Amino acid sequence: MGGGLSGGDLLAGYLHSRAGDFLRGLRLYGESGADTASADAAARTLRGAARRIGGGLHTFRPLLDPGWADSFRTELGWLSGTLAQEHACAARLRRLLGALARLSGGGPGEAGGATLPGARTETPPQGPPAAGPPQGSLTVGASRAGALLERQLTLARTRAHSTTLQALGSSRFHAVADTVAVLASEVLLSPRAEAPAADVLTASVAATEHRLLDAVAALPLARAAHPYNSDALVHGLATAADGEAQDAPWHRVRRLLRMHRYAQEVWCEGLPPDPALHAAGQALDRHRDAAEAAAAAANAARTPRIAPATAYALGVLHADQRHEVEAARYAFQQLWQQTGARR
Repeated sequence: MGGGLSGGDLLAGYLHSRAGDFLRGLRLYGESGADTASADAAARTLRGAARRIGGGLHTFRPLLDPGWADSFRTELGWLSGTLAQEHACAARLRRLLGALARLSGGGPGEAGGATLPGARTETPPQGPPAAGPPQGSLTVGASRAGALLERQLTLARTRAHSTTLQALGSSRFHAVADTVAVLASEVLLSPRAEAPAADVLTASVAATEHRLLDAVAALPLARAAHPYNSDALVHGLATAADGEAQDAPWHRVRRLLRMHRYAQEVWCEGLPPDPALHAAGQALDRHRDAAEAAAAAANAARTPRIAPATAYALGVLHADQRHEVEAARYAFQQLWQQTGARR
């Protein structure tokens, strides 16, 4: 994989390629005009390239000029986080409306007989099924609950869109784009980067794997191995702060797993991704999405002066998404048991 190349040669080649992806996404975004689908696709390209560049700067920091790498990575983190917000709001709304339609007995995109725009049905393939109350009780408040969620999340998406536009027109973004343009042809390497790739890159990749294994070891995998354990649901009924604290270790593993996959891309560029890590990452993506959707349902249920039937529907929706959290944990545990323990 490394051949006779130095660590700096391989790392620079990878960063050059990701910088090219970023600049291509930027060009496509500028050409998208009023085409929302094209703009969304370009934003995903920008976000993915920014995350991979930032991951490379973090993991292989010993091979780079540290001051340059740290400041550049901070700016890339700001950009990718800003670009992610609008997409996250739209995906959360689709997820919640689809789940509400399923729980209320309507077809895809329907709740209580009313059409819910953009809704879809999404159920993880493994783990406990969501439990629901009698459909008649839920249907009464489902339409109003869906309308409330749509108002709140559409407003959040609009604000995120405005923030994105402001960010992409700011001097801060132009400074990031200029740095990426330079990165496409030049990388500030440290003297250590002259060492053989097999010596310096493998050490950094191994370090990311050790951090990942330590984080996974801190998870309650023994409990997650039992479907219907209700761990995620019980904690989800606690305060918002308690729920976030309980989900945080899983979110940490998700981030570390992504960093480890990016590190492997540098060392094994051109080879297909590890299917086991990819599947585990997908399970943790579902975990994150369900946890955030549950929080959005709970937040909507705290809206003042809503009807009891609406609050009831939102409470059932919250419980359903916490069951989805549990299902994702179960799926990850099964995948990790099959592949992660042998790594």
